[in-house]
Amino acid sequence: MKFSFQTTTSYFLSLILITGLFSSCEKSDNPNNLPDVDPSGYTGKIDGYTSSDEIYPANLKAYWSFDDTKNEIKSASAPTSTANDSFISGVKGKAIKLNGGYLYYAKQFDALKTDALKSFTVSVWVQITNNGSKRTMLMQIARPGVFDGSLDFRLNTNSNPASVTDKLGIGPRFSTVGGGSQDNLNANLHPKIGADVWTHLVLTYDSNSGTFKEWANGVDVGSYNNRGVGNNLFKSYEPSEFIIGANYNLIPGKTVTADVSYAAMTGSVDELRIYNAVLPDAHIKALYNLGVAGK
Repeated sequence: MKFSFQTTTSYFLSLILITGLFSSCEKSDNPNNLPDVDPSGYTGKIDGYTSSDEIYPANLKAYWSFDDTKNEIKSASAPTSTANDSFISGVKGKAIKLNGGYLYYAKQFDALKTDALKSFTVSVWVQITNNGSKRTMLMQIARPGVFDGSLDFRLNTNSNPASVTDKLGIGPRFSTVGGGSQDNLNANLHPKIGADVWTHLVLTYDSNSGTFKEWANGVDVGSYNNRGVGNNLFKSYEPSEFIIGANYNLIPGKTVTADVSYAAMTGSVDELRIYNAVLPDAHIKALYNLGVAGK
């Protein structure tokens, strides 16, 4: 059979066109033409990070590492007084152990002033046990001469005996712009605790929505997260001071009421961080995962 030059040319042009058509229909593995990812850049990282220090560093405004120092790192502020404290091995480096003790800072931290602290995240690692009799004030942005602080990180260690290690009541509260109080409670979900167990606790507050969350080991455990806006919004009152492990009634010479519901903290604290922003959920989980890995 003979083919003319025109017929042969038309055949090959059609074949090229059909081949190109099928090629254009194949799904590209990189439709946005993104650069290749080097896997070695993620070696040794957890959730994309090599250290907790890499998470929202610009928003970290107060930090206690407890690496052989009781100072707040950002301002280099030493405590005014302490009681029954010592250094131990922590989640990341050293930690502070309190045996019925506290750290008291009679200082107005700039990072905790009214206009500086609207929304926040507080992240901390603790070793704690229940005691069946007294509450524990893990941390307080204290108001001189006032029993309740602007922010009280309360642990209901009074609710169960020390033998109960699968139930810790977390009951933080804050003072409002209207002069009232708002709180939260983990009514249904609880972290594991114990004298030798490190537990990661986080509070977040969004001043735009009035959402006050509490987290334990990377899980949102709060039962009453929506606290309202308007007069219910958080306010960091001035002047303020800062206490770890106690309230004023437990510091000699600072008693403000006859309330005896709290005991100075028996437990350990590490990596206390205060951010002036709400960390996204994934970053809260990253802080937990990094801490578990000692990073």
